[in-house]
Amino acid sequence: MTATPSAVAAVDLGATSGRVIVGRLEDGVLQTRHIARFANDPVHTPDGMHWNLLELYRQVTLGLAAAEREAPGEIASVGIDSWAVDYGLFRGDRLLGTPYHYRDARNEAGVAAVHQLVSAEELYARNGLQHLTFNTLFQLATEGEMLAFADRLLLVPDLLNFWLTGAQVAERTNASTTGLLDARTGEWDLELAARLGIPAGLLPRLVDAGTPIGTLSADVARTVGRALDVVAVGSHDTASAVVAIPNSGRDFAYISCGTWGLVGLELDAPVLTDDARRANFTNEGGVDGRTRFLHNVMGLWLLSESLRHWEPGATDAQRSSLLGELLAEAARVPSDVPVFDVNDPAFLPAGDIPERIRSWYRRRGERVPETRAEVVRCIIESLAEAFAEAVREASRLADHDVSVIHLVGGGSQNTLLCQATANRSGLRVVAGPTEATAMGNLLIQARALGQLAPELGAVREVVTRSSHVIEYLPR
Repeated sequence: MTATPSAVAAVDLGATSGRVIVGRLEDGVLQTRHIARFANDPVHTPDGMHWNLLELYRQVTLGLAAAEREAPGEIASVGIDSWAVDYGLFRGDRLLGTPYHYRDARNEAGVAAVHQLVSAEELYARNGLQHLTFNTLFQLATEGEMLAFADRLLLVPDLLNFWLTGAQVAERTNASTTGLLDARTGEWDLELAARLGIPAGLLPRLVDAGTPIGTLSADVARTVGRALDVVAVGSHDTASAVVAIPNSGRDFAYISCGTWGLVGLELDAPVLTDDARRANFTNEGGVDGRTRFLHNVMGLWLLSESLRHWEPGATDAQRSSLLGELLAEAARVPSDVPVFDVNDPAFLPAGDIPERIRSWYRRRGERVPETRAEVVRCIIESLAEAFAEAVREASRLADHDVSVIHLVGGGSQNTLLCQATANRSGLRVVAGPTEATAMGNLLIQARALGQLAPELGAVREVVTRSSHVIEYLPR
């Protein structure tokens, strides 16, 4: 007799790379196996910066095929998470053009167009989102006649789910980043969409994390090797990462640290005060109806883009080795370097980040970092200060006490950053798990299969048992 499939597969897509990871619960501990990893490189064309969604889709199906070969008949379901805000427009089953990258320069025009129709104050009262020029509703304002020609909008993970199953739905945590979801009800704000000229028919049916979406189509199943089920997870990668916080209490702040640093609190309801709007805090949907009250900090993009500038022809492995060397050198640079505003819009586009940092200091008459190690130390201390300030502000705005900061994601491996965050916040920092996003993705699927109790606390107890963490105390 064939055993019931009990493993699950996570497709975790970040802004620079993607991976396929298989997980299985064994004696209350999540065991994971990395199956595939692939680059996610944007493409520059004459009309702008785009995601290579076709290559991502190909790599996803190849990764799932590899997972099926390694664990034949064992995988019960698949879940996809990715970065937020970006989307594809469809007419019927056909994708209209190549989805734009959120760092494309077109977004500023979209901001002006939206604010002519709806003020920033009213937008925040409705959707609770911090002002970011790349929020979906600003991008949509640049689409022109394409918007009238399309009949469906799908965010990146929903788009890939559609190509896998034929089902067009919108998972709620990622939909909350569009600016078109009512922050109080968690439903599409159709009145706002109408005022912005966005047809209601573009917006798919909303589903919650843990909802079955469908089964791989016959064509995809032939590529993968079997017709696997597809389940909605916290499809915004930060939503999945927050699921995997190793803490069953509520007195924690979190930093999901990768390309971006998402710093905030998990709350039961949004904070929609004008004070929160002025502080540029956002209210995004969390798994199980919770609110992720957070602030976007530029994150490890500052380091990764600096490395790309310093070593343009290097491989990822070579850059990783160089980063380790630079961090060791940076640790010997005194920590009293002047900090810069990591959220300055000058640091958003790709390019020569180190020179932009030096220019930032020159314009203010401050000491300018000259060596690579000094630049890296300035980045680390500036990120840590931004993280610490965001935690303090979140606690104040939400009137929510914080006793510990959980730093998860790739940044949890950066010991210099973790210690600097503890020093500047005055709080204990618990670093790990590194693969928090994939863990949250896998565990929501396991819960949907009935392998875990329904409470989020039960999921986090598994995370605690399954994670190796390191604690940093303030110095």
